[in-house]
Amino acid sequence: MNATSPAGALLLCRAEPEAVRTVATLLRERMLLAPAGGGWSVLVPEGKPWRGPGSDVGPGYGAGPGPGTGFRVADVMEPVDRVVSGWATALAVGSTWPVLALWWDGDRAGCTLAAGFRRPVGYVWLADGTPAGEDEAMRTLAERLGLDPVLDVQALEGLTRPDPDADARIRLRGLLAVLTRIGLILPPGLDPDTPGDRLYAAADDRPEAEPVAWTGWRGAVRAELDAVESSRLGPWMRGPRARMLAGAQFAAGLPLVLLGIRRRGGGWALAGALLLAHGALGLAYDRIRGAGESADGRE
Repeated sequence: MNATSPAGALLLCRAEPEAVRTVATLLRERMLLAPAGGGWSVLVPEGKPWRGPGSDVGPGYGAGPGPGTGFRVADVMEPVDRVVSGWATALAVGSTWPVLALWWDGDRAGCTLAAGFRRPVGYVWLADGTPAGEDEAMRTLAERLGLDPVLDVQALEGLTRPDPDADARIRLRGLLAVLTRIGLILPPGLDPDTPGDRLYAAADDRPEAEPVAWTGWRGAVRAELDAVESSRLGPWMRGPRARMLAGAQFAAGLPLVLLGIRRRGGGWALAGALLLAHGALGLAYDRIRGAGESADGRE
């Protein structure tokens, strides 16, 4: 990496584009979404790079303040690592799959893994490839991504050892090489150390890439509901299981209400009323969402 190379970043999501699309719209950022191998997707942000002031890398990275290159987000200068780490965390919290952010600028490069509500882990290399992170971060990364605890961890730990022939770009490529063992295949042109605007152009040239755009709050609510329905909770929110659960709540709630009335027990009546309310809401949600999809299909 040379001292003037602009910033770049990629968001690697361990999920198919269909699952990523609904959550990515909530970021309200212009990005391109493309498949990246079996069970992987990549988000390419339309970041505008420039030379910015120094900034702290953040806790756990092991590097101090220094000059960096950032992304323009809402006309505010931010270091690229801070911006994409925030995006990765937001995506992971709103989903059931992990997100790995790769980023680079003229002075450093690194990665941040976010998975659910757990604390993100990251690693940083200086431009010449000098490790500036904690070895434990790589082991945590391997565990959360489901990598081989022996072979893959050994390969990742090699990226944390001094190597005069490996600069930051080579370190990132080494990380990507390990991820190919679990299905990651980046589209051509999406390479570490490529400036952000050229990354976006390369992704835009791919026929399978699609823009991710903010569709307003109504679309955001729908996207959030779609994301929840595509998670493990989905079958209990809509469909036969959801209706069965609502029916069971009705069947359990009505006798409790009658028992509470007969014995003048407020607790029993309240418990029954709550079960009846949950059942009614479940049935109403299933019907409303189904009607909405039918209307969209007619349109």
